[in-house]
Amino acid sequence: MSLIAQYGPHLPFLRRYARALTGSQESGDAYIRACLEALSEDPGMMEEASSPRVTLYRFFHAIWSTTGARLETVGKAGGSTPEARLRKLAPIQRQAFLLTTLEGFSRPEACEILNKSSDELDQLIDAAHQEIEQQLSTSVLIIEDEPIIAADLANLVEDLGHTFAGNAATRKQAVDLARRAKPGLILCDVQLADNSSGIDAVQDILTDFDLPVIFITAFPERLLTGERPEPTYLITKPFQDDTVKAAISQALFFHAQPEPQN
Repeated sequence: MSLIAQYGPHLPFLRRYARALTGSQESGDAYIRACLEALSEDPGMMEEASSPRVTLYRFFHAIWSTTGARLETVGKAGGSTPEARLRKLAPIQRQAFLLTTLEGFSRPEACEILNKSSDELDQLIDAAHQEIEQQLSTSVLIIEDEPIIAADLANLVEDLGHTFAGNAATRKQAVDLARRAKPGLILCDVQLADNSSGIDAVQDILTDFDLPVIFITAFPERLLTGERPEPTYLITKPFQDDTVKAAISQALFFHAQPEPQN
């Protein structure tokens, strides 16, 4: 199989990753060109990994490291965009976070790409999440009709350094509480106490606020119907705490915040 046939389908995603990692389109594309030039001169440089995509990303990191591993500085772009937040992460944390969130690699695949052990990767991802939570501490509204689950989520939210804005068990309670508390994030079940819908509650709230929403439900089929816009963040019950924590970090990190008005 030719190199183009083997690795070509993955290049647009590698280009996206390179731009996010380096902090600019110009720098990211320059490193992609350097990779392609090196590969054309000596195809044997690329060491086979568990999949062509992992192989390509490993090769990119090798070239990036040997050519200076340059990143845009924190001060080049301020504000509260995802790009500005990325610049505040240490380079190796940035790599681990992006590979497992933006690029969707599994933990073992990310270990292969970065040449790190599982424990080392976990430490990098945990450090990235802690930095993100410090940057983006907010209030979290929980919409959940099971008191024990709501309490568990509230404890988890507070463990991450966020403020628990309150819990609502019905659509009306959720809308009223959101208007009072003005949260920065919502964790929402689908089936609520009075047979009302968390989906409808969220739609009502999003007419007034621009904020990320994570659905946590035992009924994912009610959201994955193809008949309406499907949620970016969907967690199936019973959930793992680490899964919810990772989703909160991603939701807050990649949701662009409005710039403050002067």
